[in-house]
Amino acid sequence: MAWRNGCEEVAQSKPIFLTIYTVVIIGIVVSSFYVFSAIYSSNPPASQSSAWLSSLSPEDPHLTDQTLNFSQPAMVHTLPTPSPGTQNAWPGAIWGVPPPNKKMPPLKAFRLTKELVQKRVKDNIVIVTFGNYAFMDFILTWVKQLTDLGVTNLLVGAMDTKLLEALYWKGVPVFDMGSHMSTVDVGWGSPTFHKMGREKVILIDSILPFGYELLMCDTDMVWLKNPLPYLARYPGADVLTSSDQVIPTVVDDSLEIWQEVSGAYNIGIFHWRPTESAKKLAKQWKEMLLADDKIWDQNGFNEIVRRQLGPSVDDDSGLVFAFDGNLKLGILPASIFCSGHTYFVQAMYQQLRLEPYAVHTTFQYGGTEGKRHRLREAMLFNDPPEYYNPSGGFLSFKPSIPKSLLLSGEHTVESHFTLVNYQIKQIRTALAIASLLNRTLVMPPLWCRIDRLWYPHPGVLEGSMTRQPFLCPLDHVFELNVMLKKLPEEEFGPDIDIREYSILDNPSLMSEVKMSWLDVQLCKEGTPDCDALNDTTVGGVLKFPKQSNEETFMKVFSSFKDVKVIKFSSMQDAFTGFTNKEREDRFRNRVKRYVGIWCCVLDHTPGHIYYDMYWDEKPGWKAIPPQTSEDDHPPW
Repeated sequence: MAWRNGCEEVAQSKPIFLTIYTVVIIGIVVSSFYVFSAIYSSNPPASQSSAWLSSLSPEDPHLTDQTLNFSQPAMVHTLPTPSPGTQNAWPGAIWGVPPPNKKMPPLKAFRLTKELVQKRVKDNIVIVTFGNYAFMDFILTWVKQLTDLGVTNLLVGAMDTKLLEALYWKGVPVFDMGSHMSTVDVGWGSPTFHKMGREKVILIDSILPFGYELLMCDTDMVWLKNPLPYLARYPGADVLTSSDQVIPTVVDDSLEIWQEVSGAYNIGIFHWRPTESAKKLAKQWKEMLLADDKIWDQNGFNEIVRRQLGPSVDDDSGLVFAFDGNLKLGILPASIFCSGHTYFVQAMYQQLRLEPYAVHTTFQYGGTEGKRHRLREAMLFNDPPEYYNPSGGFLSFKPSIPKSLLLSGEHTVESHFTLVNYQIKQIRTALAIASLLNRTLVMPPLWCRIDRLWYPHPGVLEGSMTRQPFLCPLDHVFELNVMLKKLPEEEFGPDIDIREYSILDNPSLMSEVKMSWLDVQLCKEGTPDCDALNDTTVGGVLKFPKQSNEETFMKVFSSFKDVKVIKFSSMQDAFTGFTNKEREDRFRNRVKRYVGIWCCVLDHTPGHIYYDMYWDEKPGWKAIPPQTSEDDHPPW
């Protein structure tokens, strides 16, 4: 009615007013159309679009369910709209790779800001990890595990520009931590390692004031199940932390009973809510570490949180008052937010019939290589296709272990070494054949009768759920960092590449490898069809004489160079040794460094015992610790 009256009024006016009314009405119509277009349009203005989003086609499959989240709870103020020309750093979908002709946004576009974090937030929470370029494969694994679970509200902090650029070109949401850190593996406990810990605290202290919940993770852990519904079960918690607890205090999926937790709180997985108590804790923790560079970040966290511990918040939740008496703390159950011990050694979640949410590769003895190998054994690591199809192919074998070595008698240091030494001898033969045939050795599963730790213990930890015997991680016996290190060939012979025992069962193993397989059945020479000169197979099986020498191996298996997998029925008595003494010496020089120590016996210092790759060549060899300081060295 108002529009109609206006038109009648215009018609009765003078021409000059007719013109004015016409211009005003047209202006209102155009403005209204623009406003409604802006509200209902699914495409942002070009000046505000993401640097990556603009490069993705509408048909990109990654866009289906992984668009950026802009959840905005009432208590969080809306961020101001970027000014025209502002270039955002991220794509609309994780793994949305920018085209190669796309120019990377400037470094300042990747700075940590509330606006930047908000673009990854969903339901007011963001999941964050960080690292340098040396851990890129861990970071990609971390991201892939989450996205495979349908979780996309994640962010990665880059401690060097090499990692930042690499993640950008892979479509991973990344921000610049401004650390200017080295791109190499810094090693646990090094000064640079401690610097990384301080960066974590600074990061937490920076993000919490933005008003979002923060699930902070180390890069050497992986997610097995979406943790966000579990964390939401404890809305009153200011901080939920994982721990190094190895003795269960609960047998279901509830929080640990805080009064019974003796292990350190582990800051590799912990969840923060942006409460005043949590922000106060983060600030004081940061100030503590910046004031003393000798304090390890985790020790500092434990010290400051335990300044006051108790009483319980209530009778049911499992939360406890900590830190300043106001902070509500919960300890995540180690059975399902697993350490390297509760997952890889105890398999606690299996025994309790629970579904694990995460595994953190702690309690291991092989450095970064040990962490990587454990995740590979569990088929949880994201490797490129070429990892599953090495040049030269695979060599595998079926280990042979008498029942008595596994189950008879007491589980003692002596029975443990008898079992492990029996396996070491077979692995030594397999390493020699792999070196001879230039193949990658698939390490067998390794059985142990007692646990390995850093301190004296009676075999297994009292109260833990470690079963005896158990499949132990390879780093319990072998020095993985040495096995995978490039050593000078003139001194140590050719490299011998290895893979985890589970690789041939990994779903990522391509069909061309699975279909190219040769089974080798060891036989006694002279028996029917057991001829050293025979290189013909029957039903995909080759009969091959025991006690064969270097020349026989080279002659027979030269016909099978293109076969991807050669699997021996056994390694016992398979190989008599190298003909070339120089090659034999270099091989021995290499593999005797491959084994490590077991630790530790009670009531003796030092308490560790060295494994010996050539134990069987030393009459009277015994599993005892070094008797003097002069004896305390590897057996080479």
